[in-house]
Amino acid sequence: MRERDKMSGFATRAIHEGQEPDPSTGAVIPPLYLSSTYAQERVGEMRAGYDYARAGHPTRTAFESVLTALEGGEATYSFASGLAAEDALLRAVLRPGDHIVIPSDAYGGTYRLLSRIYGEWGIELTAANSSNPDEVASAIRPGQTKLVWVETPSNPLLGIADIAAIAAISKDAGALLVVDNTFATPALQRPLEFGADAVVHSTTKYIGGHSDVIGGAVVIGRGVELTDGRNGGTGTPSVADAVKFQQFAAGAGQGPLDLYLTHRGIKTLDVRMARHSENAAVVADALVEWLGADRVLYPGLAGHPGHEIAARQMSSFGGMVSFLAGSPERARRIVESTKVFTLAESLGGVESLIEYPYAMTHASVVGSQLEVPHDLVRVSVGIETVADLVADLEQAIAK
Repeated sequence: MRERDKMSGFATRAIHEGQEPDPSTGAVIPPLYLSSTYAQERVGEMRAGYDYARAGHPTRTAFESVLTALEGGEATYSFASGLAAEDALLRAVLRPGDHIVIPSDAYGGTYRLLSRIYGEWGIELTAANSSNPDEVASAIRPGQTKLVWVETPSNPLLGIADIAAIAAISKDAGALLVVDNTFATPALQRPLEFGADAVVHSTTKYIGGHSDVIGGAVVIGRGVELTDGRNGGTGTPSVADAVKFQQFAAGAGQGPLDLYLTHRGIKTLDVRMARHSENAAVVADALVEWLGADRVLYPGLAGHPGHEIAARQMSSFGGMVSFLAGSPERARRIVESTKVFTLAESLGGVESLIEYPYAMTHASVVGSQLEVPHDLVRVSVGIETVADLVADLEQAIAK
């Protein structure tokens, strides 16, 4: 065993897992494999297990291995987007007539996928306040609920779900717990350690970290099986096998160049998340000073209703901050007046972004019980000089 293999530090694994020097040349960074197909010695006799890139390729293997190590799971499967990853997991686990519990402040794209696509497939859903485990428990339909889905912190209201408590509730009900860990990343929170069965990521965000790639991933916990004696596409009850089959059979896997960029980004995840969190804490404090504590949503604030739970399951509080501007008109003026913060959808890049969720990322939930406040502003705090970020928000709010 190489000395490196004994290392367990998060940053060390992020940098070295799946990054063995190329055996033929000694290159420190493994090559990017752009080949769509791989030569076979004889029929069915593959070199290193690869035959066709939809089924797998070395660049995918390298990225999936590092995210598995960082989340502490059994296996990871990468996809062309975060929603493609969610779709693969949902198709792997659910059947027509099943029921799923989702957060009452879920990401709009997740709600759109479930309500408008899976709804026509016969899947029923109930939205519940994931910050209140009792509400989640009340929303579960014994025997019908197969998945409980939470985001923590949630998008865009920064709600905090008690992962351990909801994991226990889900297990008692015979349902699997899925945690969207996009906002926290494994650098700050590892849901599988608190009893979650699977983790989903939009790797477009903090995992990639540079706003230059689209991707998603599903990480499955060790030994997780489908409920009610079901088998997946490969004939086994393993959820990991079921998701892997979806990745192969439906063909929504991520391409090698995107995986290469995402893997490059994950190497700096630890230091980036530390800086994102530090800057966001300063921005949140400034917003409290200008607007009042009751209008700023950030789990790092002592007055946040989920602060104690977040402090228990997160090592820091992340780079996302939301606030209530006071009116829709004022919210729009603020997001259109910043100079350092860029008005744009998405989040998690090194640059700071600002948006108006009601008409942008969460327009798909307008008119539903998941509709977000009309005066809500969401900011993705980047890693720029924090004084510049504070000054920019101050001048925008003053307008």
